Amino acid sequence: MVQMIAIAGTIGTGLFLGTGRSLAEGGPASMLICYTIVGFIVYVTLLLLGEMATQYPVAGSFNAYASRFFSPAYGFALSWNYWFNDAVSMASDLTAAQLVLQFWTTWNPWVISLVFWVFLVSVNCIHVRAYGELEYWLSFLKVATIVIFIIVGILVNVGVNTSHHYIGFHNWAIQGAPFVGEFGGFAKVFVTASFAYGGTESLGITAGETRNPSRNMPRVVKFVFWRILIFYVLSILLIGLNVPWDYPNLSDKTTTTSPFTIVFQLAGSTAAASFINTVILTSVLSAGNHALFAGTRVLYGLAVVKPRRYAPRIFSRTTPAGVPIFALLATSSISILCFGSSYIGSGQLWGWLQNIVGVSNQIAWLSIGLASWRFRKAWLLQGRPIEELKFRVGWTWPWGPYFVIVAVLALILIQGWTSIFPTFSPVDFVSLYIEIPVMAVMYIAWLIVKGTLAWPFPVDISGNPLRSAGETTPLIHTSRSEHSKVGLGAAFDIVDILAVDLYEDEYVEVSEDGVEDGVREQRLNGPFGPLWRVFYYVA
Repeated sequence: MVQMIAIAGTIGTGLFLGTGRSLAEGGPASMLICYTIVGFIVYVTLLLLGEMATQYPVAGSFNAYASRFFSPAYGFALSWNYWFNDAVSMASDLTAAQLVLQFWTTWNPWVISLVFWVFLVSVNCIHVRAYGELEYWLSFLKVATIVIFIIVGILVNVGVNTSHHYIGFHNWAIQGAPFVGEFGGFAKVFVTASFAYGGTESLGITAGETRNPSRNMPRVVKFVFWRILIFYVLSILLIGLNVPWDYPNLSDKTTTTSPFTIVFQLAGSTAAASFINTVILTSVLSAGNHALFAGTRVLYGLAVVKPRRYAPRIFSRTTPAGVPIFALLATSSISILCFGSSYIGSGQLWGWLQNIVGVSNQIAWLSIGLASWRFRKAWLLQGRPIEELKFRVGWTWPWGPYFVIVAVLALILIQGWTSIFPTFSPVDFVSLYIEIPVMAVMYIAWLIVKGTLAWPFPVDISGNPLRSAGETTPLIHTSRSEHSKVGLGAAFDIVDILAVDLYEDEYVEVSEDGVEDGVREQRLNGPFGPLWRVFYYVA
């Protein structure tokens, strides 16, 4: 169940609807290239996360690793950013529901958002088991839909369509294609691709609850992502082949049509198109359910973290069923944004929300790269051999963290090109870059509250400010440059990697792990080995 939810948790409005926006703004070639580039970046990011999550399977995932190996202040800002990500994701999903509904009717689209909001809040108020059961079956439906779409998409392309002719790469050769909008159109696809791949980093959140993480976490990270990548790349290739970038109502200020629905219409079945649109509507429901559940738990975690809470105590209160009710209400309240579609158009609003979530996802990946860089540096400087790592992907050493950091920063800078050139668009610019000053404000707020910014010279050799001369005041001071180096690190709450305890929370294998591995090997080497291999790959 966990792997099914993990796979389908990242398959939602980004794939079913976001590809329509990507195709209309960038064309089929830009869409395929950008999604592949972002997919590779996320793959390397997941390998880095898997390396840390296997060694230290703790709750909180990359937020915890950023605080532990990079900076508690940055971890604080990142945690709030990730909660905001989930809250806005729910709002974008409810807005996407309005767009999907327009396939049948344009009557008061905000009503469907209100109905979905009441339903999701009610389900999440009941019990965590209700979330799990609903998400599992919706996830299964989404995966089955993708498989059916790939088959139908191939058939449509080779001639099983309403025109009864072979399509091939015809839509790549029409006017404007395959690169629509030149460099600006190409750059805009990066943020929609980042929105689509969002949620993959949440795989590490299950590390603290996974049995035998030294074996299971690497398998989950590698296999789940490869399945997601295959689903995305094949689907995007078929969309670009079968749907022209200038298809009517594909993506504009008022509406966005799912390319999945269009492909089934091209196959000549209106009933099948309606069915797929219904499935897409359920996927929107699933994505909103996932975002609300995750955002609620993130806010609850911020309120109970020790030794110092990151959020007000009220968000730690739970119902008798264990549901953090105030965290749930706070997370769901952000969804009031979706009702703004009545004034600015559902398509336009969804595009802005998509930008915000896409950049937030990129910040999460950047943070994983920063945490991995500091983790690996601490491991080597403290003299621990890399052979002691329980999961290590050799080809990512040593360049992996540096690649992720540089690549994600490049995405963040490049994708906003059209918001500045040829004319400046204030709203688009804000939706693409608002996350950065928010992170900076939260970071500085932590420093002020903690008091690390108010440090005077001199400092001791550990970087702690000395308030007045006394028995602990060194008689011989080091140079000002050395003071500055250590003092600045302490002032900005940067972790001293030489002082990090690399043995704390490190996973120690237990006897049950060996038994489980033995049973697995016995099955794989038995007469039904091939069948068991298929089972372990799918399960």
